[in-house]
Amino acid sequence: MKAIDNKELILALEELEKEKGIKKNELLESIRTALITAYKRNFDALENVDVKMDEQTGATYVYAIKEVMEKANDDALEISLEEARKINKDLQIGDSVEVEIVPRDFGRIAAQTAKQVIIQKLRETERNMIFNEYSERKGEIVSGIIQKADKHIVVMDLGKLEGIMLPKDQIPTEKYKVNDKIKGYVVDVERGEKGVPQAIVSRTHPDFVRKLLEFEIPEIYEGLIEIKSVSRDPGLRSKVAVYSPNENIDPVGSCVGQKGIRIQNVINELHGEKIDVIEWNQDPSIFIASALLPAQIMAVDIKEEEKFAQVIVPDDQLSLAIGKSGQNARLAAKLTNWKIDIKSESQFREILAKKAEEINE
Repeated sequence: MKAIDNKELILALEELEKEKGIKKNELLESIRTALITAYKRNFDALENVDVKMDEQTGATYVYAIKEVMEKANDDALEISLEEARKINKDLQIGDSVEVEIVPRDFGRIAAQTAKQVIIQKLRETERNMIFNEYSERKGEIVSGIIQKADKHIVVMDLGKLEGIMLPKDQIPTEKYKVNDKIKGYVVDVERGEKGVPQAIVSRTHPDFVRKLLEFEIPEIYEGLIEIKSVSRDPGLRSKVAVYSPNENIDPVGSCVGQKGIRIQNVINELHGEKIDVIEWNQDPSIFIASALLPAQIMAVDIKEEEKFAQVIVPDDQLSLAIGKSGQNARLAAKLTNWKIDIKSESQFREILAKKAEEINE
């Protein structure tokens, strides 16, 4: 049988299997499929063709698949019964038979095709490996060098792939410059243009603060202190609720650290974003009162079913409890997942007085 021999190809594929983990038989099948397409394209072939490859020698055989007829009217697709029985004496009319063909210059085409398939497969394998590696890093912090920065997008070099930071993931108070080294939280990993993997990175995600605290505070990393919830106004202020089932551990004190050194490292990474660390409590009244710190709270009246809390504060604490542009109240509501209505003592007394008047009327 005539064939295109390529022992070097088989040796190369075996080496790739060892080094890159790409299965030799998978590569051979991809090359085989590509060769069928290459044959039809290069030879304007009308016949149905198949290509077979010897896994040991790399020998490549090209066959035209023809239907057995009494007499062949179309040589490209048919073969006479007489000619067919020279190949296999058991063939009958209506059967299909493979007739070996050796197209001129197909060896050169085969070599080029095999090379292209191998290069493509190597790229795909590398991309898949990177994709899988970084998919496992979702929810982690990564560091990268900024390659591109404008108001629409920040592109980071993370080593093996690019990190993309969209406007919603950029802290409004920060300015990003090319060649700056920054950290970010991996929200997702997806396949971009031509299947190239890219990481979606965020500096505004609440879990960015959570992970920074976990990195800075061993008790959180070890599970001795649990972060129950985080709410953020990125670049300006965060509130973090912490809890420890161990009565001997002060969760707030452990997070803040001596003279505030632990929390300061996180604040520095966030370029001055203030962080309120609050002790979580299963009693919503106590938790809501703590969440509104630094304001002093007089009373919290809760409606459990509606998850609604009416909070009363001293008159001089109202603006502090609400915060600039409602920030403190908004962050407390996010942190606790309760609707919070804040009234000063005077406002509350007026409401009670009006209700009393209505009853007396």
